[in-house]
Amino acid sequence: MITKGREAQLWKDYRQGGSEAAREQLIVGYSPLVKYVAGRVAIGLPPNVEFDDLVSYGIFGLIDAIDKFEPERGIKFETYAIARIRGAIMDGLRNNDWVPRSVRQKAKDLEKVCTDLENRLGRYATDQEISASLNVSLEEFYRLLNEVSCTTLSSLDELWLTKNPEDDNVRVLDLIENEDSSDPEKLVEIEELKAALAKAIDALSERERLVITLYYYEGLTLKEIGETLNISESRVSQIHTKAIFRLKGRLTRWRSAIGVL
Repeated sequence: MITKGREAQLWKDYRQGGSEAAREQLIVGYSPLVKYVAGRVAIGLPPNVEFDDLVSYGIFGLIDAIDKFEPERGIKFETYAIARIRGAIMDGLRNNDWVPRSVRQKAKDLEKVCTDLENRLGRYATDQEISASLNVSLEEFYRLLNEVSCTTLSSLDELWLTKNPEDDNVRVLDLIENEDSSDPEKLVEIEELKAALAKAIDALSERERLVITLYYYEGLTLKEIGETLNISESRVSQIHTKAIFRLKGRLTRWRSAIGVL
């Protein structure tokens, strides 16, 4: 990484002087961030996904972050860049359709069951209720969670929302910071989604909330979370997958209620 004093000078040279040399040094200096994010995303992905491909996608996110970053706003660059890098990696994966079609269909079926149960019960469904709706045993349900876990490892980076398809979408993780906007309706919409997401997370079980927090906000890998909670990495993956489908079901219900398609 770049030293603090050198970092400030490079940003000044690039943002104020337009120095391409400074820009290149910033890209090289912050490149370890790309490997860090790619390493986190790689956990749980199928073996056919090459780590070097993730890094290649992430580099585009890093460059985008450097070009759009505004040091004068007082936000730490690493915090800003990690979200951009992760988003670029996920965009690259989605564009290349890295999840087998059969697994993607199983994930869609499971999400629909969770959403239907959420709508009918007015709360998160239990594991037993979900497995009963799927007509499978509890053990088979847990195996299904393991199988579809690769579709959810970075689900909070997906683009959600907006009533008007011509508007820019909103990344869920971007909602943790206020974004400037001249559109009052969109500001209200974002605030409503933030409130809905917070309520949905609060309604998760304590362990599910902890896994979501440790993975998305503390930056721990599934293996590190397992070591922290003294459970297996596979069990962490199950808890994460289940929490994501529950959140999707709750937010789908919220979007239907307010007429967001």
